[in-house]
Amino acid sequence: MRATPPPLLEKARIREGEYGSTPDYGMMGAFALRGPKGTKLLVMASTGLVRDEGYGWEHVSVSKRQTPTWNEMCFVKDLFWTEDETVIQYHPPRLTRINLHPHCLHMWRPIGVILPAPPSILVGPS
Repeated sequence: MRATPPPLLEKARIREGEYGSTPDYGMMGAFALRGPKGTKLLVMASTGLVRDEGYGWEHVSVSKRQTPTWNEMCFVKDLFWTEDETVIQYHPPRLTRINLHPHCLHMWRPIGVILPAPPSILVGPS
């Protein structure tokens, strides 16, 4: 995850209320963004430190009135991580799923671990 928020992200930071934070929080916080086509996105991020406990994961959630699109998720991914970092979306077993919002998607990255990825030929021809 980036060390500091890019200006677009910092400008979108929610600063008051239950989800309010200040620039001192770095990449953590809640952000009200406009997506690639002007759609309103609510983005919440944590960097593995929750109340100073190291959980070892970077996490960003993206929600809106409808489920976020691929392009919207890519837009947000590029704000939080560099282009050479891989993040993942999990589809956990049904019994362990937690759904607090019907139109929210999550991106995850373990801290200090290089994620395996399939060879690009398995995804599609280049």
